[in-house]
Amino acid sequence: MNCRPHCAACCIAPSISSPIPGMPNGKPAGVACVQLTSDLRCAIFGQAERPDCCSGLQASVEMCGTSKQQAILWLSNLETATAPHSKAN
Repeated sequence: MNCRPHCAACCIAPSISSPIPGMPNGKPAGVACVQLTSDLRCAIFGQAERPDCCSGLQASVEMCGTSKQQAILWLSNLETATAPHSKAN
């Protein structure tokens, strides 16, 4: 499956803990990556500076759904389900 044009849900919805050029501490969930261009493409696609988690993420019917909104929702739910839970001390 190819990425949906003008979607970029995977560059917005999930958090990224790896350094990204312009975001040395990664990015929080729900925040657009600084490497996302105005036409919603990755400015560092194919470059060594691109985090492995980004390079390894592949478009799929399950993740992408039929719209950007469905993709954002699916990725946001995955973010919530896999987030570390803090314990009260």
